[in-house]
Amino acid sequence: MDRAVQTIGQSSVFLDALERASRAAALDRPVLVIGERGTGKELVAERLHRLSPRWDQPLIVMNCAALPETLIEAELFGHEAGAFTGATKARAGRFEEAHGGTLFLDELGTLSMAAQERLLRAVEYGEVTRIGSSRPIRVDVRIVAATNEHLPDKVAENRFRADLLDRLSFEVVTLPPLRARAGDVMVLAEHFARRMASELGWERWPGFSAGAIDALCEYQWPGNVRELRNVVERAVYRWDEGLGPIDVIEFDPFQSPWRPARLTAEGTVTAVATTASVTSVATVESDAAPADRRAALGGEGPSDFKSRIARFERELLSRALAEHRFNQRATAEALGLSYDQLRHALRRHDLLPN
Repeated sequence: MDRAVQTIGQSSVFLDALERASRAAALDRPVLVIGERGTGKELVAERLHRLSPRWDQPLIVMNCAALPETLIEAELFGHEAGAFTGATKARAGRFEEAHGGTLFLDELGTLSMAAQERLLRAVEYGEVTRIGSSRPIRVDVRIVAATNEHLPDKVAENRFRADLLDRLSFEVVTLPPLRARAGDVMVLAEHFARRMASELGWERWPGFSAGAIDALCEYQWPGNVRELRNVVERAVYRWDEGLGPIDVIEFDPFQSPWRPARLTAEGTVTAVATTASVTSVATVESDAAPADRRAALGGEGPSDFKSRIARFERELLSRALAEHRFNQRATAEALGLSYDQLRHALRRHDLLPN
């Protein structure tokens, strides 16, 4: 995520989170940043560092989920030459590298219990000991940690140390998901789109159509700002300059009538069949009896192939809508369709509410 977007937003929940982070920045205390993927946790950690008295000292970032468990302790605390196979020379750990500055521990919840215990000692006593050494090293480090998990639940399940959580949660900044940031979607979308248009050398930015704006604002954004950026930049680069406002938004880049089938746990194949631009998902069993297959297509019904397919689609759509309480977003996701594809199918089968 681009550093430039970290302060783009006008919703009160977003500004409240930024304000909490800004106030905590001046205090030399640990801060825990919590949020879904793509909400900007690393950007907030950088904000905490840049607004702190340590701003001119190192900001060291370590993604705890990016390393195998056997190497995490060596990365955090360093090692001496010969401490383990492959350790040909001594190496300082992230704590030593961050001395005087800030250490940002991303994906904190993935740390093993053993690494948590050593991290607790480092936080409590301000000392680390390299692997293979018995001599502790004094370090002056501020800890900022981030996670997309609810750590109190992990404590209750004995998968995270309660005493470590106590040490690291002096302040907790919880970032709101994009779907809760009323008004921010289009602010961010315009930013990403204009920048992409400039990158492509467009002479002017044509804007979004009303339909595209509705689609962007109604989508739930499970990937948050990171997903929004990808969706918007993809829409811009696929659009031909001069065709007017951008009118096509594709949320799922994997959506295709030719995507590979998948094998379910029961050994059945979930195939993707496309007719008249609507994708229908059907479960096909190799040993299904002819009568069963007739039932799947709506019973005896008309013999005309297109009519039977249309009847099957209508029944599938009606059943899916009812199962999801007529929530079109949830129905589209359950059927593997985009929102626009579902709306088109519902309109074709006269299933849209009046």
